[in-house]
Amino acid sequence: MPQTVDFDTPSAARIYDYWLGGAHNFAVDREAARAVTDAVPTAPAIAQANRAFLHRAVRWLTDQGIRQFLDIGSGIPTGGNVHEVAQRAAPDSRVVYVDLDPIAVAHSREILACDDRAVAIEEDLRRPAAILAHPKLRAVLDLDRPVGLLLVSVLHFVPATDDPYGAVQHLRDALAPGSFLALTHGAVDGFDRAAAATTKQIYQSTSGPTGELRTREQIQAFFGDFDLVEPGLVWMSQWRPDQGAEAGRPDGHPERSAFLAGVARKPAPPRS
Repeated sequence: MPQTVDFDTPSAARIYDYWLGGAHNFAVDREAARAVTDAVPTAPAIAQANRAFLHRAVRWLTDQGIRQFLDIGSGIPTGGNVHEVAQRAAPDSRVVYVDLDPIAVAHSREILACDDRAVAIEEDLRRPAAILAHPKLRAVLDLDRPVGLLLVSVLHFVPATDDPYGAVQHLRDALAPGSFLALTHGAVDGFDRAAAATTKQIYQSTSGPTGELRTREQIQAFFGDFDLVEPGLVWMSQWRPDQGAEAGRPDGHPERSAFLAGVARKPAPPRS
């Protein structure tokens, strides 16, 4: 645990942990989470749908032969982390977790203490060069080989003034051909305008940056020249739902998952 912990300021990572049923959150986080839920009653369900997408995406990526994962904005470890899902399918999978919340990183390191194929580093998506150059990342991942880059429920916390597109492009450019980018992002069409404004105000009181919802076109732009795999950029519940599950379950309104999700592959460079 970090020596200095701010018990008075809520954290987006700990709010998310609370909605997922985790134990690594404080009273101030629970109060903020309840305030968000008052504005967006489906917020806990959205968080759970986001986690379910992460699991499906990681399983699918392992099926495609991916054995290296870079999870940026990984949050506080709760059941079903990326290394658990990936290593269950492919025991040789390697994972690097990145988060700017020192508590999230500290808990991750505790969990990973006995796993030499996974590490957690404290860094910021807005500093992609520092992430890629980090010695712990370099010790675990071989960037000359394909990587599954996971940006799940993180980009909407980065405002336009911090150049999220430039940061993601930097990361994409560093990946080997055959790598994948998987992301989810809060969509303008997924939220009532007043509820979105209230939620943004609440998150402005947290310890991290406060970003913005984006349109479908703005979200798709994060993939750059990567090739979206089927079914494309869709509502989270519609992205390759588990067999026997209905897209948009339980109410038949997939847009109520509020986040768009997609996975795209980095193509091979054109032949000269």
